[in-house]
Amino acid sequence: MAAKIRLEDRECPLSTALGYVGEWWTLLILHDCFDGYSRFDQFQDNLKISTSMLTGRLKTLVANGLLEKKPYQTNPVRYEYVLTELGRSLRPVVVALAAWGNARLDPAERSMILVDAETGEEAEPVLVDRKTGRRVDGDDFVFTAGPAASAAFRDRYAATAEAVGGRSGR
Repeated sequence: MAAKIRLEDRECPLSTALGYVGEWWTLLILHDCFDGYSRFDQFQDNLKISTSMLTGRLKTLVANGLLEKKPYQTNPVRYEYVLTELGRSLRPVVVALAAWGNARLDPAERSMILVDAETGEEAEPVLVDRKTGRRVDGDDFVFTAGPAASAAFRDRYAATAEAVGGRSGR
């Protein structure tokens, strides 16, 4: 994982996630992968990224387990970069970021939209709780300390834990 995570943030899942995808080019490369790109020259042509920058980002994505480097040609050896299961699991994050960006634009100003592949209808993605189907972006869902939380995290979320515990009868 990336070494940019501050020591005091190591247990925070947001810090962990940003350690994987917190760089501008990383998310754009992953987006290209979701669109079917897999080869160095495809990424470079589409993103207009320098060779050294792209090389570094791809190495990091492979080292972090988001992409797998596979040879597609033997003479000379050339590689493609294929999403791993961990990499594919980031698709909802990319979809949500794109939707968040589009929500701030007039529909006529959107250069890319998410559509239902069968109907062509534009989708409006939202994040929901798998158990209840309820949206989780409102005030009725809050963060609290988890089972592995340090004392500092438990202190940070003490008021939330108390409030949640009081509502659920714990």
